[in-house]
Amino acid sequence: MALNIMLQGTMSNAGKSLLAAGLCRIFRQDGYRVAPFKSQNMALNSFITKDGGEMGRAQVVQAEACGIAPDVRMNPILLKPTTDVGSQVIVNGQVRGNMRAMEYYAKKRAFLPDVTAAYRSFAAENDVIVIEGAGSPAEINLKQDDFVNMGLAKLVDAPVLLIGDIDRGGVFAQLYGTIALLEPDERARVKGTIINKFRGDRSILQPGLRQLEALCGVPVTGVVPYVQVDIDDEDSLSTRFTKDTARKLLDIAVIRLPRISNFTDFSPFERYESVSLRYIESVRELGAPDMILLPGTKSTIADLQWLRQSGLEAAILKASARGTLIFGVCGGYQMLGQSVCDPEGVEAAGVTQIRGLGLLPVETVFHGEKVQAQTEGVFAGIQGMLSGLNGLSYTGYEIHMGRSEKTLPVLIGSGNVFGTYVHGIFDAPGITDAILSAICRMRSIDPAALGSFDLRDYKERQYNLLADTVRAGLDMDFVYRVLRREI
Repeated sequence: MALNIMLQGTMSNAGKSLLAAGLCRIFRQDGYRVAPFKSQNMALNSFITKDGGEMGRAQVVQAEACGIAPDVRMNPILLKPTTDVGSQVIVNGQVRGNMRAMEYYAKKRAFLPDVTAAYRSFAAENDVIVIEGAGSPAEINLKQDDFVNMGLAKLVDAPVLLIGDIDRGGVFAQLYGTIALLEPDERARVKGTIINKFRGDRSILQPGLRQLEALCGVPVTGVVPYVQVDIDDEDSLSTRFTKDTARKLLDIAVIRLPRISNFTDFSPFERYESVSLRYIESVRELGAPDMILLPGTKSTIADLQWLRQSGLEAAILKASARGTLIFGVCGGYQMLGQSVCDPEGVEAAGVTQIRGLGLLPVETVFHGEKVQAQTEGVFAGIQGMLSGLNGLSYTGYEIHMGRSEKTLPVLIGSGNVFGTYVHGIFDAPGITDAILSAICRMRSIDPAALGSFDLRDYKERQYNLLADTVRAGLDMDFVYRVLRREI
């Protein structure tokens, strides 16, 4: 049975996911078979495994850091918000239905066997399991039937490192207050604290660190500096949505839909120094980009209504008429079609049919059964701006409730408007190069000015940079002693 260690945080966005990925890479570098685990994740950023199961993207990132294939056992429960008070509940990769928050918490205990079975089977195959909590263990209103934070730590007998985010201020109060709200047996599981996202001279912290150790009764395991690594983050917490991105040689605008999902589809475009990728919510922000991307969404009809009401639909139609490259993925692709129908109320939006943007010759009908599958192939028969994709291989995955004529190829479109159901379609070698080259030709720019990009090599370097930063910031001898139950 694997050794384990659990990272919990004082709040959401304390940096649990990234530090877990860093520890995963460190343990792998040190020769261990290591895997991540998070019993329950809430995110719209998801992934489809080879066997057709759906899981949270954060654990996919951690699996990549471990050098192993994603497995739904890493994230046995995934909650995908459909409304402000309800979510689609996915257990072991498969949809169990939509539930309001109170309904889910009433039934939560019934999912415990799924969590324990997933963990135990995975722990039997590995040397080390890096477990990530969710939110905070001090959310005392949610402690009943908890199997996400301390409840899970007790269940699998895991020692805990507690993470506080100094970048948001009040880190000493975060850590001390969290420990103070824990039960005595829970406090005993906390073996150390971690101060995360520190900027500046660590020596300034020393008086505070000593006092914190005295107050909490556990050592400070480390101070991890704020690090700029380009690793996919969770949708609800991403800084990509709010950062001010200056326009560069080529400018790409992503429509930030209210229920945007799988925005990491577009990350490959961010890695080019001469390309700006901006997330926009208004006509004023849109401007005149070279390419407009319509992302996936958990609610196509509701977000299409928002697109119409915001004036962005009209702006996209005008841009299309000017020859701007328009590309939709999944829900964004559905919006570009002629109509979207929901006769069974799958999206629960109260609207059974809505007109699309009319830019692609497809009609979408929602059904109760979800499409979940990985896919791969070679582009062929593409006309228009993106004809340069012909002959290139693609990989990715589909995850959607709607159907848009079964006989359609993987990439639909001609001229300057295209759409696909395939998430991750831009990841394969050569695809972003071909798309950006097409835009360059349209603007009479030499494509050589953009350079080339190897995504796989780039990701490996980012994970190693993260591991180096975490290893330098933490007392890894202490971490290993915790892992081996010597503390």
